[in-house]
Amino acid sequence: MVMEVDIFIPCFIDQFYPETGFNMVKVLEKSGVKVHYNTNQTCCGQMAFNNGFWDDARNLGIKFIGDFAGNRPVVGPSASCIGFIKNYYEKLFYNSAWHLEYKKLKDNIYEITDFMVNVLKIVDVGATFDAKVTYHDSCSALREYRLKDEPRILLSKVKGLTLIEMEETDVCCGFGGTFAVKHEPISTAMAEQKIHHALQTGAEYIVSTDSSCLMHMDAYIKKQNLPIKVIHIIDLLAQGMENRRMGE
Repeated sequence: MVMEVDIFIPCFIDQFYPETGFNMVKVLEKSGVKVHYNTNQTCCGQMAFNNGFWDDARNLGIKFIGDFAGNRPVVGPSASCIGFIKNYYEKLFYNSAWHLEYKKLKDNIYEITDFMVNVLKIVDVGATFDAKVTYHDSCSALREYRLKDEPRILLSKVKGLTLIEMEETDVCCGFGGTFAVKHEPISTAMAEQKIHHALQTGAEYIVSTDSSCLMHMDAYIKKQNLPIKVIHIIDLLAQGMENRRMGE
């Protein structure tokens, strides 16, 4: 029986990194999954919620629940957005008309690496990526979603890849949504520290599950002209799958 899923494309991916969304589809389809995409989907409401606009967040959440009302698992490439849905929809919808619907969604939505490793039971996607990389645990992935081992398991199976853990891998990179705007000097200093630890490993890439963190770090890297790049884990896996195909 073919596994079927609905995919959730967060705002950050849709507006800035659409290739990550396409690459997630490639990885899922290569893993034997049939993908469905609801073109009516919009924001999950996280930005509004975090900035105190709970009524707006609730309206967005109601739409989101309706857009993913089926029985198929919902899979997305952002531990931040999905961690928000799992942890904070309860504050918006507990003991409301949407109580049962949000509970169902909470149990049925997955970050992509969690879905690959723990639902599909696939740890080797057949990728080759000849590079040294270091992994950044985003705050949302680690503390909200409780995601740590799954991305590393997938990376460990990529042929040619060497994963080197940086010092304080679990410390914030300084993005934090509007924190980076409201507290720019602190945010920049945190990015500087994070990139310093990454450079100490000798890695060529910083890998993460969250494009927002990667964008923040990439801005500092480019501003300072530093010899390291950033890449979303799904982009790495998809590129690695293509590398393996070309090498055969």
